[in-house]
Amino acid sequence: MFDADDTSFNLVSGRIITPQGLIDGTVEVEAGRIVSVRSGRQVGASGVDFGTDYLIPGIVDLHTDHIERHVFPRVGVMWNYLNALMAHDGVVVSGGTTTVFDSLCVGESIKQPERSTMLVPLVAALEQGQKDDLFRADHLLHLRCEICDPDTVTLTEALIQSPLARVVSVMDHTPGDRQSPDAERWLVHMARELGLDLPQARERMTELLDRSARVGVQVRAHVVARAHAAGLPILSHDDRTAEQVDQAHAEGITVSEFPTTMEAALRARALGVATIMGAPNLLRGGSQSGNVALREVLQADLCDALCSDYVPRSLLDAAFMIADDDTLPQDLIRAVAMVSDIPARMAGLTDRGRIAPGLRADLVRVRRMGTHNHVVAVWREGRRVL
Repeated sequence: MFDADDTSFNLVSGRIITPQGLIDGTVEVEAGRIVSVRSGRQVGASGVDFGTDYLIPGIVDLHTDHIERHVFPRVGVMWNYLNALMAHDGVVVSGGTTTVFDSLCVGESIKQPERSTMLVPLVAALEQGQKDDLFRADHLLHLRCEICDPDTVTLTEALIQSPLARVVSVMDHTPGDRQSPDAERWLVHMARELGLDLPQARERMTELLDRSARVGVQVRAHVVARAHAAGLPILSHDDRTAEQVDQAHAEGITVSEFPTTMEAALRARALGVATIMGAPNLLRGGSQSGNVALREVLQADLCDALCSDYVPRSLLDAAFMIADDDTLPQDLIRAVAMVSDIPARMAGLTDRGRIAPGLRADLVRVRRMGTHNHVVAVWREGRRVL
């Protein structure tokens, strides 16, 4: 799809964000790789001067649920999978993301047959799109394994073999714990989402609670063991208590994803378990579920990385918002690393996430307009994709 010939050039900016700090200099790219980063402006025949625009590393998004908005554009409407993925890809790259982990639900809490129906063919479409070079961003798979569903075992076995599968998370959306400690609030919300009356929703909730109690322990153990066998990093989803973090740590899980309380975030730090949280939590001023606010976690310096969760654009804006906030301990270099370098390392990707010699030329030109951030251009492996 893209012309890969012009992958050698110089990019010059007064605001290049490197691991060592902000520099006024030149990034030299050859054959899609960064070969040098040096102070001083050396544009040359094949270069461009950004003036005071920022040059940041391509954003690495470890968790986005955004694809479902394109697969299901309206209630009762399912869109062509590959077309939906290409639309999703356009949104992703427009926010400066060059590597995205499409986070697909493996198994279900409340039974929604269309999710099970779409899962395997959607992954097949994703693999086809990658093979045919139809995407601007690099798309990988984050398998979000729901432990309260016995079907998760079979689905995990099928999907973990995909060449795009790079991250696994274990999650339990059973109400009364983790993300939804208030079961009655969850009940009302789910009834509204699924168009059910309260007695119908309560029947579904009872079935879910029974199923979770029956299979949850065994399914979680299987998913964790299978991910370890495949050599994939594992995330524990929505840890609420210190005991839940302890369990994840004992299982060899390396990342606490969306801890819902300060207790869980503090315990993760004490055990050396990394923490990743959703950028929309910061931008909207708190958690939509009433859980701990990201700002509070950032103030205590307990958050290692950010993901977009359900708004792809949120990562870029959150990084600059953090850097602009004098009440937070993270500076711009650290904030940008939280959406690029650190999530890349969490996923075991060592070839991207920083503007440094030897790495992929995944780069984003950002122009600040007051408190707004305009993505002027994006390169993935040296190819201009936006």
